[in-house]
Amino acid sequence: MVPEDARLRVVIVGAGLSGIATAISSALSGHSVTVIEQARQLAEVGAGLQITPNAARLLKYWELPASLWEAAAEPTKLTVHRYSGQILAHDSTFDKNIRAKYDAPFVDLHRGDLQLALFARAKDLGVTFHFGERIERIDFDSTVVHSVAGKTFSGDLIIAADGLWSQCREAFVGKKDEPIPTGDLAYRIVLTADQISDPDLKALVENPEVHFWIGPGAHAVGYSLRGGQMYNIVLLVPDNLPPGVSKQAGSVEEMQKLFVGWDPILNKFLTYVTNVDKWKLMHHGEMENWVNDTSNLVFIGDSCHPMLPYLAQGANSSLEDGAVLGLLLGHMTDKAQLPRILRLYESLRKSRGEAIVRETFKQRHDFHMEDGEEQKKRDELFLSQLGKEIKGHFPSRWTCPEVQPWLYGYDAIKEVEKAVAENPDLFSQPTPSRSFCQIL
Repeated sequence: MVPEDARLRVVIVGAGLSGIATAISSALSGHSVTVIEQARQLAEVGAGLQITPNAARLLKYWELPASLWEAAAEPTKLTVHRYSGQILAHDSTFDKNIRAKYDAPFVDLHRGDLQLALFARAKDLGVTFHFGERIERIDFDSTVVHSVAGKTFSGDLIIAADGLWSQCREAFVGKKDEPIPTGDLAYRIVLTADQISDPDLKALVENPEVHFWIGPGAHAVGYSLRGGQMYNIVLLVPDNLPPGVSKQAGSVEEMQKLFVGWDPILNKFLTYVTNVDKWKLMHHGEMENWVNDTSNLVFIGDSCHPMLPYLAQGANSSLEDGAVLGLLLGHMTDKAQLPRILRLYESLRKSRGEAIVRETFKQRHDFHMEDGEEQKKRDELFLSQLGKEIKGHFPSRWTCPEVQPWLYGYDAIKEVEKAVAENPDLFSQPTPSRSFCQIL
């Protein structure tokens, strides 16, 4: 807990996962936190999230309620299929292997369950929320956020957690900065166990596993939610939405035609879909800096490193950002340390976040190969290790012995402890003789 005279007034723009996580982490460190959000309320909407050990350990650390874990589904197996249904990779003890390696679980959660649990925890910690407040501009000279409704929110630090379409990012760069299409779109589907009459499919829902189907230019992933009472399917396919349209109601018939000839199990699931939306998958180029020159604005999550969903790290990495930033702010002994702390946060998080973004594009390449020689070599590599301990680089990063530990083994808490130990000059109590310029 920071001393009284080092406590910041923190204004967070955005009440998504990254914003609320940062609010919790900052409040636990002793700072006063206000969150502003353009939506009028938090609703129990959205689809599934795969929470990997790097983030699951943070949810435990933040002491989220037991009800969240009761609403989770922990997959016991992970399987990668060729689009025809042929098994290319299979981990029959996935849950046990993950817990043994990382001392934290891999769980599948409904986004609404996680967001509402984070929200409740933040409120318990005294975080103030203002809904229905869309930002109009930011005055960096006075650290004030102005809303379209005419309200002002002032503080010592503004945290941009407003996602892919970040207005904070536009205020920072001083121009319109719209995201760039990736060439893919997602169909997101949630089915309830009660909707499914087929006994084989119902068993897949009620006994949580993760299944991938990979094919020419597309792939699909399916997994259970809410303890096996729901099934989440994401279909990643070429983007055919009109320019400028990021979301649109989709045609179930059009969606089903895209998967003709794919695994009958996947197609059986798709027969239960009655309506579906199409979401354009977007990204941004890398930002040069995540902290502004006056050190009163810092970026987290999708506002600075939006990710393709192909490694399920968008939410997980955003939770990491919030944990690292809040924990670093918890080591303040003087407000004059803020500029260097923010730059330490940037040095700890920027390279990792951007490296994960690049890795998602590599996973798309390996999962979306057109049929041909490259695909045959990929499948030969898959099959050469089927039923064996995987060695070396592997086309599915979900069980790759090189990429998986890098993603799942990251411990934000330990990273901050290490950084604090390596920077004793930064976190020591400043003496009266040291000027602000010397601290910078």
